[in-house]
Amino acid sequence: MGAQWKTKIKETTAAAKGRIFTKLSKEIMVAARAGADPDMNPRLRMAIEQAKKASMPKDTVERAIKKGAGLLDEGVSYEKLTYEGFAPHRVPVIVECLTDNVNRTVTSIRMLFRKGQLGTSGSVSWDFDYLGMIEATPQTPGADPEAAAIEAGARDLEPAESGATLFLTDPTEMDAVARALPAHGFAVQSAQLGYRPKNPMTLGDVERVEVEAFLEAVDADDDVQNVYAGLAG
Repeated sequence: MGAQWKTKIKETTAAAKGRIFTKLSKEIMVAARAGADPDMNPRLRMAIEQAKKASMPKDTVERAIKKGAGLLDEGVSYEKLTYEGFAPHRVPVIVECLTDNVNRTVTSIRMLFRKGQLGTSGSVSWDFDYLGMIEATPQTPGADPEAAAIEAGARDLEPAESGATLFLTDPTEMDAVARALPAHGFAVQSAQLGYRPKNPMTLGDVERVEVEAFLEAVDADDDVQNVYAGLAG
């Protein structure tokens, strides 16, 4: 999901895949509250695309849509909670949660931040931009990312891994840009709203290992949906 700090090594264990599917199911359920038709619900459409990229079974996706849209008796209501604070070495962190038990989540987050510092609302979010982030790869020879960004309406772009390009958009323009990019030679691999640090910190190897261990522990919590950190690289 939104763990922008993660290393290039992808989690492949069954437990890790299960956590990913749980997070994706929650996002689909919350998005489906606004309607079960992805053609009329951009957030749901993006969530379904993310699920497809993660190889989530089709029946699992469909069940999550129905639960979120209230089409099944066993509906679950998730509340979004956002926490701000610092990882070790004063690295700013924003944590987004989706939970059906606020008390449980509050307790868990406080425990997880014992090795850092839990802040108040606004304590670090001023140092992040809230953007649409679209990762896309060229699908036609000679596709020009700069020209595609201009034509599709992205506000900025930067190189991503494996020859991909990260197109940055205003939050309200993400869906329109994602829909426009294929016409300019780019295949969209992922698209999501999230936070990007304005002043990412560079740490030494030892300090970075400590910070990443903290972030991984936070991200592994069942109620945590996305983790964003002001960490360079």
